[in-house]
Amino acid sequence: MGIGTGIALFVIGAILAFALNVEVTWLDLNLVGYILMGAGVVVFIISLILVARRRPRGVPTDDTRL
Repeated sequence: MGIGTGIALFVIGAILAFALNVEVTWLDLNLVGYILMGAGVVVFIISLILVARRRPRGVPTDDTRL
């Protein structure tokens, strides 16, 4: 899962919650949309944290190049 997955979940959830106007008797599509939007936000934040931890910080301290 990555940043794109989080964005895709959020967009699909927003479509279900706000744009779709279909009645299903055994499923509340608005609730499913909100759940997908929440999951998308969580996946997006976790992905950003993992990407930030992988990046090298600062200048390498290799003393052999002096």
